[in-house]
Amino acid sequence: MICSPSFLSCDFTRLESEIQSISNAKWIHFDVMDGKFVPNYTYNHTMLKDIKRYSNQFFDCHLMIAEPENHYVKYIEAGANLITFHLEATTDPLSLIKSIQRKKVKAGISIKPNTNILTLEPYLSLVDLVLIMSVEPGKGGQKFLTNSLDKIKYLNQKRIENNYGYLIEVDGGINFLTAESVKNVGCDVIVVGSFIFNKDNREELISELENV
Repeated sequence: MICSPSFLSCDFTRLESEIQSISNAKWIHFDVMDGKFVPNYTYNHTMLKDIKRYSNQFFDCHLMIAEPENHYVKYIEAGANLITFHLEATTDPLSLIKSIQRKKVKAGISIKPNTNILTLEPYLSLVDLVLIMSVEPGKGGQKFLTNSLDKIKYLNQKRIENNYGYLIEVDGGINFLTAESVKNVGCDVIVVGSFIFNKDNREELISELENV
């Protein structure tokens, strides 16, 4: 699996050294919250631009924001390699997927935990990634929702049956136990925040998680 560290729980006063402490991670995850679509506010596109100065990692940008079609270009210009938006946040998901991909950037789609997984069906043949939220989006440190495993199984089955090309990403409550559980049902990418950044041996943890 790919481990995509989310640095929300890192020390933002030492951001450069914090990012360097996860230098063996292929991806880095940006949790962008606007205080509207979800209750909390994190940061905007300027954070990607700042980190781009000292990171060559794949920028995995998760937009937990209202009306992502009005904002995604700023994140691409700041260095995003993948833009994931929420189905619930836009009125025209199809156009947004195509607009992102026309910019030569990968397009991902996500849903909140209480949204029916079947609502994603019309877009599975088009997207590059599907992000399953295994916690309620908006804050870190929550417990993993076990019904996420059924959603991953469903997505993996649809991918196999139809030869779809999307990756399956899971975000929320990931540790060694849950990482193994999601891997066993078809997950490709795990987003890991506090489990990494609350410890000192971060590069070792990343390697262990990727090979769990």
